[in-house]
Amino acid sequence: MKQQHQNFVRSLLKEKRPKCFLEPTRNIYPNLVKVFYTNLQFNGDSLLSHVKGVDMVITNDVWAVVAGLKFSGVRINRGNLGVVEEFNKMQFYKSCLKNPLSKVRNFSIGGLKLDERLIAFIVSWIITLRGSNHSTLSEEGLLLIYCIMNNVKINWIHTIK
Repeated sequence: MKQQHQNFVRSLLKEKRPKCFLEPTRNIYPNLVKVFYTNLQFNGDSLLSHVKGVDMVITNDVWAVVAGLKFSGVRINRGNLGVVEEFNKMQFYKSCLKNPLSKVRNFSIGGLKLDERLIAFIVSWIITLRGSNHSTLSEEGLLLIYCIMNNVKINWIHTIK
């Protein structure tokens, strides 16, 4: 049974293909990345930026080629959290807790079971970046974890953008 739980997260991560973001194999230039994000603008379905005199346009096709992601599946973002009708954030969060009978004050990652906690850290630190408080899940983060654990197809391009 323990072996089955250990393989669960690994198989989910392998299936969802975030490896290219979690284990980069090429050179990374943090200062250029910072300039890229500082100049980042949205234009319809494209991302536009300007770094060292070079205009960059990142379309859905570029995401598909570079990251191996497809523009299909459920679109999850802050303004669109009702896309999965059967999702109940309190019920799902309690099902992820080590002790489902404990009182819920906030959606803290600390009380989650191991698999759920690992996925929560990936979601809060890598996929849905924010400036602070990575130990508390947002509603968007909870929905992403729900979709990952229930094999709901996620539109990763839309979510990351």
